[in-house]
Amino acid sequence: MLCTEHVFAQNRTVTGTVTAKEDGLPLPGVTVKVKGTTIGTQTSGDGKFSLSIPGNATLVFSFIGYARQEIAATGTVVNAKLETSSKELGEVIVTGALGLTRTRNQQAYAAQQVSGDEVSKQHSSNFVSGLQGKVSGLEIRQNNGLGASTNVVLRGNKSIFSNNQALFVVDGVPFNNGAPSSSSNLAGGNLNSADQKTGRAGYDYGSPVNDLNPDDIESVTVLKGAAGSALYGSQGANGVIVITTKKAKKGLGITVNAGVTVGSIDKSTFPTYQKEYGAGYGPGYEDPTGYFWYRDIDGSGTKQLITPLTEDASYGAKFDPNLKVYQWNAFYPGLSTTGQATPWVAAKNDPSTFFQHSVSNNQSIFITNANDNGSIKFGYTRNNDVGILPNSNILKNAVNFGGTYNVTPKLTVGANIDYTRTDGLGRYGTGYTSDNLMTNFRQWWQVNTDIKQLKDAYYATGEKNATWNLSDFNDPTAIYWDNPYFVRYQNYESDSRNRYFGNVNASYKVNSWINVTGRVTVDNWNSLQEERRAVGSTGVSSYTRRNLGWNETDYDLLANMDKNLSNDFNLKALIGTNIRKQRYQSIYATTNSGLVVPDVYALTNSLAAPAAPLEDDQRREVDGIFAGATLTWKKMLVLDGTIRRDVSSTLPTNNNTFYYPSINGGFVFSELLKNQSWLSYGKVRLNYAEVGNDAPIYSLYTYNTLGTPINGQPQANIATTKSNPDLKPEKSKSKEAGLEMQFFKNRLGFDATYYENKTINQIIPVTVSPAYGFLSQYYNSGTVQNKGIEVSLNGTPIQSENFSWKVNVNWSRNRSKVVELFTDPAGNAITNIQTASFQGNVTLNATLGQPLGTLRGTDFIYKNGQKVIGDDGYYEQTSTANNVIGNVNPNWIGGIGNTFRFKDWTFSFLIDVRKGGSVFSLDTYYGMDTGLYPETAGLNDLGNPSRSPISAGGGVILKGITEAGTPNTVRVENTGTGLYGYENNPQKAFVYDAGFVKLREALLGYSLPKRFVSKLGPVKGIDLSLVGRNLWIIHKNVPYSDPEEGLSSGNLQGYQGGAYPAVRTLSFNAKFSF
Repeated sequence: MLCTEHVFAQNRTVTGTVTAKEDGLPLPGVTVKVKGTTIGTQTSGDGKFSLSIPGNATLVFSFIGYARQEIAATGTVVNAKLETSSKELGEVIVTGALGLTRTRNQQAYAAQQVSGDEVSKQHSSNFVSGLQGKVSGLEIRQNNGLGASTNVVLRGNKSIFSNNQALFVVDGVPFNNGAPSSSSNLAGGNLNSADQKTGRAGYDYGSPVNDLNPDDIESVTVLKGAAGSALYGSQGANGVIVITTKKAKKGLGITVNAGVTVGSIDKSTFPTYQKEYGAGYGPGYEDPTGYFWYRDIDGSGTKQLITPLTEDASYGAKFDPNLKVYQWNAFYPGLSTTGQATPWVAAKNDPSTFFQHSVSNNQSIFITNANDNGSIKFGYTRNNDVGILPNSNILKNAVNFGGTYNVTPKLTVGANIDYTRTDGLGRYGTGYTSDNLMTNFRQWWQVNTDIKQLKDAYYATGEKNATWNLSDFNDPTAIYWDNPYFVRYQNYESDSRNRYFGNVNASYKVNSWINVTGRVTVDNWNSLQEERRAVGSTGVSSYTRRNLGWNETDYDLLANMDKNLSNDFNLKALIGTNIRKQRYQSIYATTNSGLVVPDVYALTNSLAAPAAPLEDDQRREVDGIFAGATLTWKKMLVLDGTIRRDVSSTLPTNNNTFYYPSINGGFVFSELLKNQSWLSYGKVRLNYAEVGNDAPIYSLYTYNTLGTPINGQPQANIATTKSNPDLKPEKSKSKEAGLEMQFFKNRLGFDATYYENKTINQIIPVTVSPAYGFLSQYYNSGTVQNKGIEVSLNGTPIQSENFSWKVNVNWSRNRSKVVELFTDPAGNAITNIQTASFQGNVTLNATLGQPLGTLRGTDFIYKNGQKVIGDDGYYEQTSTANNVIGNVNPNWIGGIGNTFRFKDWTFSFLIDVRKGGSVFSLDTYYGMDTGLYPETAGLNDLGNPSRSPISAGGGVILKGITEAGTPNTVRVENTGTGLYGYENNPQKAFVYDAGFVKLREALLGYSLPKRFVSKLGPVKGIDLSLVGRNLWIIHKNVPYSDPEEGLSSGNLQGYQGGAYPAVRTLSFNAKFSF
């Protein structure tokens, strides 16, 4: 008994906080040990630790990148301030392929890391957007729809038709980010239909990678080139974004987050309407002025002025408040304006008032605990987003659970499961369709129509389709366009997705330098998408549903070796195997000829017998074996090599085995210059690697599609693309050189990379004669080259204990070129392959000798660089639409981030820049024609209204020269549609520079002082933050729109139609640590 009391008397508990000396911020994961013993712990996320120690102990604090520090524990509180050390820079751990770690010295390929806090601080359901402007070579384009898909491309598009999206990997395992597509050029990063991706009609259902919980991300490492991603085989052809999730640290830890975000549209990305003229296509109607219908609407024998109700343009009569006109709201019963003529004026509430404030709220809790026997982690996150359109909402619930158990000192087993449930309602309609209200607001609209009056009419008529676009004054059915509130509340979609991502694993430590890991991972999701068109809408009422399902199972066995061969040599090696089995299933079904009973949305409510559903079942298996070795000499020279062999089920048996090698070399020359105080770190790296894509599923053999039986007889349709049993995999050959340097005790540094990538054996569906029985056939042909430069700069202009200023700059430039396409059996070289065609007669192409992604259409005729105008006063145009009128690739992209810290305060902001690139706008193509925008009205060079007849001093003289080279002097009429839009201008007139400069992100944060928090019992930390996103478009060239807006993610970029405005958001978040 006395002995026990004596032992307790000798032990005591010490607590403390470990911070960085340079900026005073807490350091998580610092190892705290009692010198000369195995007693130790690690600091928590807020830098705190608690440890039971013997009486007279000395604590040793160590952390990669910081100088080791020893402090005598004379009291109950021991705080440490660690200083960065240039000697330790090369030992910083970097996560690479397959979740393997290497020190910075041992890494010989381009990689860039972003902390989890950086990507999650915006508290958005889309964590990928948190990477914008923060990684050189990474181009991210997020569309503006609620929960819309995100395009994620590293170092430019490499494949003409195959997927170009970067691979996402979570804790060493690929994480699916989209369904495969029956048309390979439509693949990539979403769950959308083919019609949606090509701008026809549909909804953007987002990118499945957003199922990841941002609050569970510890770090994101971007492997930019083939050398870093070769071990992933065919999946790693486009670079890899490696996500490491948070792991439990010793001791109980509880973190609670709560935040709210409010947003509003950026009006610079939405139309400004001309307010001078109302509905119509110009003179030519029934009244004496030619601008109105002129009819007896009440049987009195007297004719009244009526708005041209069927028209969807604004080239009508000049507004006059003293003129009374019967407008759309005179012809619906129950309205305050029923049966009344109202003043002829521009609407008080234009379509910009249709939008509401978006509101999002986010709550999460994470509980972790770890000890010598194992660890456990549990997390729950709820995120609810209400969009800028009425009746729009996405609710996401995510549960994260994981644990490890040390069965023996050598054997550790573990399991993880993440479950995400996403429920969407009222996602925004996209493309050229009445369900996309932006098509209405930007292209076909009467500026005399008041949005508030439409809202009142919708509810006053019992939620009926009281539209502004009537078939006639005595026929109130919609002719082209519905009431926008009817669209949002009646013609809506709903969707749900359940996703499970988890694994079971075991790791066995054979000895001190060999470890064997086995793992089985399942990534499974299923989704239901339902789309409705109500009875009373324009077009045919309908109900459509899609059931989508994905399952991927990965079996991994991996042996790692890490051994010091001598004092100078270290060898890290690995060998492993991976079996990947994928299955994608979909069922598409829709009603036929309309609905029988209104408001009942079921396939059985079809007016006619529904056609047979379209069913798709795609399967792929890839069996891989791989090996790699990293040999390091004196932490200065490194030679690294990997090899992977894949066998794919989508390739012919005699051609289904392919190899992906890589070799990398690095020289840390700063090891030879340790006496140079100005140089903290320096490394040169060189590498070469090969990666590639296997063939699209079912491209080897021609298959039939079963259709609806006719008179009991089965029907089948043959595929329009002929298969090719001799296909080979696409292959990318990449070489890269890089230089990393840090100066003045890490106060200044850069990482510069030059790369060349050439993708050969492209799998292309080449157009063939219909007489052949097909429209196209798969061939291996074509070469795309990408060359580029990436630079990352970091600097700390000011650094003291209480104040610091850090700057990070990312810049990259990629140049792509289609080097080769296809030569037919007759020896004729194809110089252009069309990859997509859009509304407005513009196409996206792979053009020989041009960058991959050229826009083609009609162009102006030029003379000496000036546009030529014909004798009629209008621009002359090319006779064909086969002219290159744009390049969707940017000249360069970059980001500039600044972070200021003063004591417990933090302020940071990020400027995001894209220089160049082209985008075609269907919105101005039509909207300029229909007279919506200010450019189509106003005064001419004579000071007269340009829409007045030429005889009254109106009209316009277009800028340009005649065929003789003299300035144009011919005046043309502007009394009706056609002058500024598609009727008299080539597609080139509506191609814009897609560059921009944006204030992408700004943050103000405050951490409550420790002296205050220490009085709050179990609370260890309270962090408050205010974050703004997309606050200011400093510069852009696209009128009335966001240059980043597009149709969807994937290969089809550079086109806008019915574009949604950008949304400025402001978030407040509180984080509590226990």
